[in-house]
Amino acid sequence: MSSTPPRRDPRGSTVSPRELRRVRIATLLGQSTEWYDFFLYTTAAALVFPKVFFSPSFSPLVATLSSFATIAVGFVARPVGGALFGHLGDRHGRRRALVVALALMAAATFAIGVLPGFATIGLAAPLLLSLLRIAQGLALGGQWGGAVLLATEYAPPGRRGAYGAWAQIGLPLGLILSSGAFFLVAGTTSAEAFLDWGWRIPFLVGGAVVLVALLVQLRIEDTPAFRDNAATARPRRSPVLQVIKDHPARILVTIGTFLVVGGSFYVYTTGTLAYATQTLKLTRNTMLIAIMIGAAFMAVSIIVFSRLSDRIGRRPVFLIGVVATVVWAFPYFMLVDTGNPVVVGAGIAVAMFVNGIMYGPTAALFSELFPVAVRYSGASLGYQLSNVVGGGFAPLVMTSLLASMGTSASVSVYIVVMGLITLGALAALRTSWTSPGATDGAAADPGLGERAATAPGTA
Repeated sequence: MSSTPPRRDPRGSTVSPRELRRVRIATLLGQSTEWYDFFLYTTAAALVFPKVFFSPSFSPLVATLSSFATIAVGFVARPVGGALFGHLGDRHGRRRALVVALALMAAATFAIGVLPGFATIGLAAPLLLSLLRIAQGLALGGQWGGAVLLATEYAPPGRRGAYGAWAQIGLPLGLILSSGAFFLVAGTTSAEAFLDWGWRIPFLVGGAVVLVALLVQLRIEDTPAFRDNAATARPRRSPVLQVIKDHPARILVTIGTFLVVGGSFYVYTTGTLAYATQTLKLTRNTMLIAIMIGAAFMAVSIIVFSRLSDRIGRRPVFLIGVVATVVWAFPYFMLVDTGNPVVVGAGIAVAMFVNGIMYGPTAALFSELFPVAVRYSGASLGYQLSNVVGGGFAPLVMTSLLASMGTSASVSVYIVVMGLITLGALAALRTSWTSPGATDGAAADPGLGERAATAPGTA
């Protein structure tokens, strides 16, 4: 049996099957460990931090809102990270930016694991916690764009969606691992021990595990698209300013397109976790199991619909997901409000599966919207700014709506509004595409709904 010959990239670079496998593994490891560390924080913010890092004089509602506010602070840092690492990645290479982002995430996560609580250092505890969350936000702001480009710029023709899934599936895997880590620790320690020191174990482990992904990343060459562009064109002095100047419509479209994806995701996870444990009195472990099952459904959805987007286009697949999200918004909370663990779990599983329909093709779509020279900056800015508006404030908005309106239907309306904004962005996608496109053949892929110009067996 003959071995698979090296693939010649459309730009002239030769990529061996072994190198492609290494890229897929590095992308999956990097994203999974990065999201694991990031989700440890959001889970702990719902279950632990209100009692550990904030004044005991706070009511449970105020403590929870304060804890969720630190989540929002981390999200605000993500566009800054996207800009900083986008500059580094567009000028000096995707790999270099990824390595620095992974190292920063490892350091911040480990530091959270050893940070003293309010009882020990008082007001300094929430302040330092917020600073470390900012560091996590900076790291993730740079990591996502680099991982997505590593996968999609190495992808064979007509398979950007399928390869982008290797980056996107890191999110549900990271969520499963982080929820599983808390489930394991909570199940093997007393409630007092868990609040005292048990919750720190997943953070300490997380800081170490990222270093493994870092070592794998160091063995990867930079992407063919970046190397070819670096060999033929001078790097932009400021890729971030350049992409804002040349492609403002595309950035706005990416913000609107991802709005309901990030917003609904954090309603289904962090927001529902706090609501179910504090208001509906479901157990912490019950909800962690429900979220892990939901994340598994999301992983399957990402794989299936990312591949489908290579055949029928990113926009049609996205449209399916947005419509399903809007339709599911009210039934979701009807199921959650029953307080029945099985029914709640079913509601979360369906919601997360639907979210994956949209999240999967995001990697390919956003990478196809920007030219190589400013792609890291453009894709990162749009994605991270959308996460600030949608994802970062979603748990805070949800908790505030529940407290002020007294009904979960208000949160359903919130999801529907985000969905309508995303539908508007999808409608504008073709118009924004009229500006100069990608220079490495990305425009030939079906980002706008055109069928891929490939044989049936290539996707």
